[in-house]
Amino acid sequence: MDDSRWAAVCDRQEIAEVLVRYVLSQDHHDWDTFASCFTPDAVFVHPKGQLEGIEAITARSRGALEPLTASQHLLGSVLVTLDGDEADAVSYFHAQHVRTGAPGGDLFVIAGTYRDRLVRTPDGWRIRRRVQEYSWRSGNPAVIVR
Repeated sequence: MDDSRWAAVCDRQEIAEVLVRYVLSQDHHDWDTFASCFTPDAVFVHPKGQLEGIEAITARSRGALEPLTASQHLLGSVLVTLDGDEADAVSYFHAQHVRTGAPGGDLFVIAGTYRDRLVRTPDGWRIRRRVQEYSWRSGNPAVIVR
């Protein structure tokens, strides 16, 4: 394998690892690792609005997940398209949220797609822009009401 192909393989792996660190850090409430997945000026577009800057993005995830009994975010079908020091990634997510004793049931599941724009920084690949799209939801939405 020539050097350019090997470099592309390494870049794709590093990008996939950033995406996995994002979901694992959410479930473990590791907000420093969570923040390290993004550029400081990142934008996060979600079905209910848009967040700008890592502080706002972290505060939203922290506020949504810390009150829960448990959560598990699964990530799959990751496709990375490289463009020099920038890249696009598309991945599916399946997020399970549990709040024991929630009126109406303990479980709420959201499944959808992340569409990311990443940039290579001196500290490695980081998400500059994330768009979250829902494909379906199931269970009790009261589980995630703050």
